[in-house]
Amino acid sequence: MRDFHVSNQEPHYILQAEGLYHVYESSALDGNVVALRGLHVKVRPGEAVAVVGPSGSGKSTLLKCLGGLMKPSAGDVSFQGLQINRLTGQDLVRLRQETVSFIFQDANLLPDLNALDNVAQPLRHRGVSVATSRRKAQSLLDKLGMGDRSNGMPAQLSGGEQQRVAIARALITNPKLILADEPTGELDDQTGKEVLELLNKVNQDLGTTILIVTHDPAIATSVQRAIAIKDGKTSTETTREVSY
Repeated sequence: MRDFHVSNQEPHYILQAEGLYHVYESSALDGNVVALRGLHVKVRPGEAVAVVGPSGSGKSTLLKCLGGLMKPSAGDVSFQGLQINRLTGQDLVRLRQETVSFIFQDANLLPDLNALDNVAQPLRHRGVSVATSRRKAQSLLDKLGMGDRSNGMPAQLSGGEQQRVAIARALITNPKLILADEPTGELDDQTGKEVLELLNKVNQDLGTTILIVTHDPAIATSVQRAIAIKDGKTSTETTREVSY
């Protein structure tokens, strides 16, 4: 990557957002929608953090800005000292491919590929051979308890199984950061609990930094730190931090 703009990000944070604003322009009678209003977020390396808020609070917009999927209307996002909102083209694509992975509410698996090839796909995009990609994918599925389902198509997998495949796919590139958008939103309580336990195991065993956005306050009790947002702003009164 080239022409990186180095920020003044504090060195003990892997991810830092300062003064984020985002406006969705609209021609509707009620005008533009302000999703983020000067929001600040700081995440340390190896943390598991939940961003909790009701529907419409700006959680998903924040996650897209943090992961470089969307440029904020104003403010800066820094990852490992680089201002990612100033990157463009292949530099931004490469940063996302090599350092950040995403997990979405509906798992977002490719319907025409089995579990093994869904997990292997990010490595195939990098030009890694089919054999090597599949070998690494199978190893991850084994570790996540999905080894015997590697030939299953997405439509044949339960919601919890699909999310396990999505987690394996997120891990195959050895990311520094995983951003999860309502990863338990479509799951029953027990399966959702199992997925959260798995994400925490990834965080603790691999040291991968994880940020989860969710509307479920219960998830805040399963991670190291929770940040509440409302109307696009951080609600500092309900920010919680615990130590293990």
